[in-house]
Amino acid sequence: MGVTTSVSTAPALGTAGSAPGSPAGTRSALAPAGGRRRRILLRLVSLAVLYGLWELTARVTRNPTFIPPPSAVWHQLIQTSTVHDGIRGYSGHLLIEHLGVSLRRILIGSAIGVGAGLVIGVVMGTVSWIRVVAEPVVTFVRALPPLAYFSLFIIWFGIDETPKLWLLSIAALPPVAVATAAAVYGAPTGLVEAARALGAGRWQVVRDVVLPNALPEIFTGVRLAVGIAYSSVVAAETINGVPGIGGMVRDAQRYSQTDVVVLGLFAIGLSGLLIDALLRTAENRLIPWRGRS
Repeated sequence: MGVTTSVSTAPALGTAGSAPGSPAGTRSALAPAGGRRRRILLRLVSLAVLYGLWELTARVTRNPTFIPPPSAVWHQLIQTSTVHDGIRGYSGHLLIEHLGVSLRRILIGSAIGVGAGLVIGVVMGTVSWIRVVAEPVVTFVRALPPLAYFSLFIIWFGIDETPKLWLLSIAALPPVAVATAAAVYGAPTGLVEAARALGAGRWQVVRDVVLPNALPEIFTGVRLAVGIAYSSVVAAETINGVPGIGGMVRDAQRYSQTDVVVLGLFAIGLSGLLIDALLRTAENRLIPWRGRS
C-alpha cells in the first residue's frame, strides 16, 4: 500500500532531530558539560542529608517501634537475606524470594492490564459510540481504590494467586486505556486524511499512522499503570501473600516489626525505580523522536 513510508512522520522526525548540527538535537547536547556530574553529586548529598535526618530522628525519639534506626533496618536486611540458626530469611523465605514473587505478580498483572488497556483504548479512540459507552466505565474503575474490589475477587476466586492477579490487572488497565484513547482520538487530522487519500483502510490508518504518533502518550500510560500496580501489591498480598514482599510487610506490621516494614518499603521502592528506569530506557529507544521538534 505504501502508506507507512509516505504519511508516517514520527520516525522521520526522529531522524531529522538527530541530524548533525540540528538545533533539535538530543537533550544531553544542550546540557552543560558538567551537568550530569552535578546531578549525581546533588543526589548523593540529598541522600546523605536524608540519612542524617533519619539517624537523628531515631536517636531523639528512642523508640524503634516508631522510627527504627538505619542500623536496625540494615540488620534486618542481613537477617532476611541469609540463613541463620536454622531460620531461613523471613517466614521461611529469603528477601530476594519475597521480592521475586511480588515482581512476578506485578509483571503478569501489569502485562494483562496494559494489553487490555491498549485494546480498549484503541477501540475507544476510533469508534465514537464505544467511547461514549466505555469511557464512564473506565473512569469509574479508575476512581475505585484497589481494596474496594479486592474483597469481591476473593469471594469469586478464593485466596490463591487468581484474585491477586485480577487486582493488579484491573488496577493497571485504566491509565493505559485513558492515555491510549486520548492519543488515538487526537491523532493529526492531516496525516489521517492523507493516508485515506492513498487508499488505506480504517485499521491500516490506525496501525501505520495513528499508533506511531500515539506512542509517547501510550508509554506515559504504561509507566503510570506499572506504578499503580506497584502501589497495589501490598493490598494484593494482604491475604495469603507470603511469600511476597507485600505479604512480608503486612505480616511484620501485625507484630509491630517496624524495621522489617521499612525494609520491605525500601525493597518495593528501589525495585520500582529500577523498573521505571528500564521503561524509560525502552521508551527512549522505541520513541527517539519524543521531545524533539
